Amino acid sequence: MSEQEKTSYDISKDQLRPSDTRVMDPVSYTLAWIGGNISVAIFMVGASLVPPAGKLNLLQAFIALLTGLSLTAVVLTINGAPGHKYGIPYVVQARPVFGTTGLKLPALLRGIPALVWFGVQSWVGASAVNAITGRMFHFDNLIVIFIVFILIQAILSYTGMRGIKWIENIGVFIIFFSVVYMTYIIVTNFGASISENLIEYKGSWGMPFIAAITASLGFSTTIVTNISDFMKDVSKSVKTPFTAVLHWIAFVPTNMFLGLIGLMTASITGEWDPIQLFTKTLPDSPVLIVSLIFIAFAQITTNLYNNLVPASYVLMDLTKLEYKFAAPICVILSVATFPWKIASVGAFLIFIEICTAFFGAIFAALVTDYYFFRKKTLSIETLYDPEGPFTGINWRGIIAITCGAVIGLIFINVSWFVSLIPTALVYYLLTKYTNLSPQFNKGTIFEK
Repeated sequence: MSEQEKTSYDISKDQLRPSDTRVMDPVSYTLAWIGGNISVAIFMVGASLVPPAGKLNLLQAFIALLTGLSLTAVVLTINGAPGHKYGIPYVVQARPVFGTTGLKLPALLRGIPALVWFGVQSWVGASAVNAITGRMFHFDNLIVIFIVFILIQAILSYTGMRGIKWIENIGVFIIFFSVVYMTYIIVTNFGASISENLIEYKGSWGMPFIAAITASLGFSTTIVTNISDFMKDVSKSVKTPFTAVLHWIAFVPTNMFLGLIGLMTASITGEWDPIQLFTKTLPDSPVLIVSLIFIAFAQITTNLYNNLVPASYVLMDLTKLEYKFAAPICVILSVATFPWKIASVGAFLIFIEICTAFFGAIFAALVTDYYFFRKKTLSIETLYDPEGPFTGINWRGIIAITCGAVIGLIFINVSWFVSLIPTALVYYLLTKYTNLSPQFNKGTIFEK
């Protein structure tokens, strides 16, 4: 291909082209993330911090949750800046770091967990619906309801981001008021037990506290990695630094409520599963039905926004399918992850810990390349050039995230933080002092 042919490449035909229709204003974006934040993960994180599973008291757990979630808002904004500025998804943002071929590894590292999350949360949502139909209509068939639950999400996914925006904006109000009400009911009915088990407990400000901060941040590391998939649809009139405020509003208050519900009820019942948790805490009451409806609805909103979109973009990059076809396929593929096996506390925790190590490393490589090597300047034409400098494999990025992830896995309780500096350092040293993948220096401070 000649230089003239390269420069005339029609980006508009690329399924992953820069977003030219920004459908999210600040309010819609914030509401979408409030609705998209609700998942079984934050219940489990809260439950894991306090006895019998953890070693923190109520104050320590509160501060750990607040710190971890606030850090999440910051790192989301940092990594999502190129997506917002240039309208590009994660799989395009990552091309300079890994190459169009090498990107398949980090893309799969993001896409496969998204499918797993989608399956697990669909199973939990279906379990909530099954509990409702069993109590109200005496119909108890989890498999049938799971299939229906999956099919509903497949239909909704076909509508694309506009359909997701619609259901998120409606669902957020149901979710928020349900969370506040559940917190009130639990504190009112079980205040004495909470005081004895959590407030009077000595706890620890040492490593368990630091690990709790990591866990509070860790359950969102998948979202941090591909946040550009969402920020690319935010209106250009919104300044990128201001999105940190939107992220904080969206992530912190609701997740603080959910984490606190998880830890309070876990201290009372010993359960982390939200279905069992509410069934034991609020047996045979209208509040239980409302809570189960809330859980079911929350899984749909979270699945569509947090899990389906990134998995679909990965499949689009690998197969060149359009979103309206890739999204329903991903919904079906999620069933093949056997979510009913993973939705147990042991497998669930292991899954989160392993993912966190890899996503910390990927985040470090992306940030190092964009902010330090390229000084926040990307060439859209170069990013989308099928025969440009970012084709093939950038071995420096692959080696760097491998080193960072391995170190993170060694210190699994704080894996996200531990993986950052080794990844950035290895990536910098390989770029500055070796001749590995030299074409990827195009547009960086190392270009000769």
